[in-house]
Amino acid sequence: MTPPLPGPLAHLAPLLQHDGYGAVFLLVLLDNMLIPVPGQTILIAAAVYAGAGRLNIVALMAVALVAAILGDWVGYLIGRSGGRALVQRFGRYLLLPPDRFARAEDLFARHGGKVVTFARFIDGLRQTNGVLAGATRLPWRRFALFNALGAALWVGVWAGAGYAAGTDVGPIYALVSRYQLYVLAAVVAVVVCVIARQLVRRRRAEPSERSREP
Repeated sequence: MTPPLPGPLAHLAPLLQHDGYGAVFLLVLLDNMLIPVPGQTILIAAAVYAGAGRLNIVALMAVALVAAILGDWVGYLIGRSGGRALVQRFGRYLLLPPDRFARAEDLFARHGGKVVTFARFIDGLRQTNGVLAGATRLPWRRFALFNALGAALWVGVWAGAGYAAGTDVGPIYALVSRYQLYVLAAVVAVVVCVIARQLVRRRRAEPSERSREP
């Protein structure tokens, strides 16, 4: 018997019952390529179904992993081919004006791999990090590595949580969703501290390098 999905997951029950893995693939793909659909939510809901024996958890994770990787790649290619023009034209509507894009470009140049790895856990960044990585010219080999790593972590965490918690996952999901902005703030603070530390080290190193010059 299929368990009733809790809270915000309940509205996805008909879609999962009708389309199963196909629905997971489509929504996760779109959610990772600039289109805000409930990809993370359906991943958790499908994992609850897997825990009840309605879906295979290994197949589910494989489908979600491929979709997440492909979705971010589509975003990366969009950003790589026309990201700057898109930002210049529509950035103010996406809360990404030129000055903020310049900061994002510097952030990706220094810590692009870290951002791509953990961006999926933050709504907004999950949809845009591929485009930003492409627009800021993050090397495609680095993007490929950290895109796959981030997708594996994201799918593993949420599929594992849904599978293990079952219908009790509702309060867990609500709690994480409520505090994800605090998580984002903490990530930004850590990145800022790392950048500041590097700048301080560089400034301290400059006098010693000058003193060695003949």
